[in-house]
Amino acid sequence: MSADKLNKEKLDEMLGHALRKHTEQVPADFTDKMLRQIRESQDQKILARVVLEERLALAGCIVLVIIAIAATVVLPSIAGSLTQQVEVFVDKISKAIETISWELNFYTIFMGAFGFAVYYLAYLLTGDGW
Repeated sequence: MSADKLNKEKLDEMLGHALRKHTEQVPADFTDKMLRQIRESQDQKILARVVLEERLALAGCIVLVIIAIAATVVLPSIAGSLTQQVEVFVDKISKAIETISWELNFYTIFMGAFGFAVYYLAYLLTGDGW
């Protein structure tokens, strides 16, 4: 808001100086009209840039899908081995989660006892000042 006011005052000053040299009549809301036109042109430029970026992103996604489809059609052996590798990876993750959850109780008890021991060791070493 203050930037608009400063721009308006600066534009008024520049126009006033230029109009003193001119003898034509100028409407009272000339500055507001000029600032509105400038703002609208800036908004249109920003909107055009955003639309262009969105179109490029959409085109990139479409090209990526086409490449993926072409790769699975042209190179089915690679797609099959990739699918198998993904399945093996998912199986390994599920087994790791199962192992950790099985041993989670042990780790929880161990960490609690370890934390208790560290806390009281620090308390003994520092005394009542802690």
